[in-house]
Amino acid sequence: MQDAITSVINAADVQGKYLDDNSIEKLKGYFKTGELRVRAAATIAANSATIIKEAVAKALLYSDITRPGGNMYTTRRYAACIRDLDYYLRYATYGMLAGDPSILDERVLNGLKETYNSLGVPVGATIQAIQAMAEVTSNLVGPEAGKEMGLYFDYICSGLG
Repeated sequence: MQDAITSVINAADVQGKYLDDNSIEKLKGYFKTGELRVRAAATIAANSATIIKEAVAKALLYSDITRPGGNMYTTRRYAACIRDLDYYLRYATYGMLAGDPSILDERVLNGLKETYNSLGVPVGATIQAIQAMAEVTSNLVGPEAGKEMGLYFDYICSGLG
């Protein structure tokens, strides 16, 4: 995993150059939003169970997926879905803090779509739940931090789609 700082420095280092104006501006933007990202991460951590519960209620709870024969039917399957949503929330938060989505590729998306397809997990319903989680999170942390978190939720959805 990289963070925004490491990414900028590595790009300059590969070229054997000092940081240029564009690189400095990227760093300024990252530092400028630092407090916002930390506050959002603290709020998400303190409310993660509520975020997931509300996202499931918003996107999945009253659909065919929770009825007998559905992919979230039985306690074991329901618990696996909740576990996965918790992973997505946690790693999206890590990515937002780092200002870099590479952790999502490394620890979440690498092989996930193929695994879900082989297990018969409905990817469309998973994407709906992640989108609902983005909405619930945005309402909780506010529009500016919600927009930032939305980038990482969208990245996960794109990787699954």
